[in-house]
Amino acid sequence: MNKTPKIVLFDGICNLCDKSVQFIIKRDKKEVFSFASLQSPEGIMLLKKHHLPKDYTDSIILIDGDNAYKKAEAALEIASELSFPWYLFKVGKYFPMWFTNFWYDLIAKYRYSFFGKKEDQCDLIHQKRRYTTTEL
Repeated sequence: MNKTPKIVLFDGICNLCDKSVQFIIKRDKKEVFSFASLQSPEGIMLLKKHHLPKDYTDSIILIDGDNAYKKAEAALEIASELSFPWYLFKVGKYFPMWFTNFWYDLIAKYRYSFFGKKEDQCDLIHQKRRYTTTEL
C-alpha cells in the first residue's frame, strides 16, 4: 500500500527556505516528504485546494492528507518525522501556538534581508523525490 506523501510547500525564491528544504531532504530517512514551491503550478493548485490565497508566501506549508499546517505548526510537524536528534523538536508542539508563531513570524519577516532572494524559484529537478502533477 502506497502512503500519500506529506507535501512541503515552500517559498521558491527564498534562500533560507531552499536551505531548509535541503536540510529536510538530508534528514528525511523514511522519505516521508515530497516538495513543491509555493509559486509552482503544483503549489498554486494545492493552495487553492486548501483554501489559501494563490500568492501566499508567508509560511512553509505542510500538506498531510486533508490537513494544511502553516508556520511553526508545519515546521514542528516536519521535524517530528526527521531523524535523530531533529525529531526531538516536536516538543515545541507543547508550547502555545502564539509563542511559536511569534518566533516563526520574526524569522519569516527578515528572511530575505538576512538570507537573500533568488532570481528564479528553486529547482528541485536534481532531487530524486521531486514530484509531478500526476502524483497529486
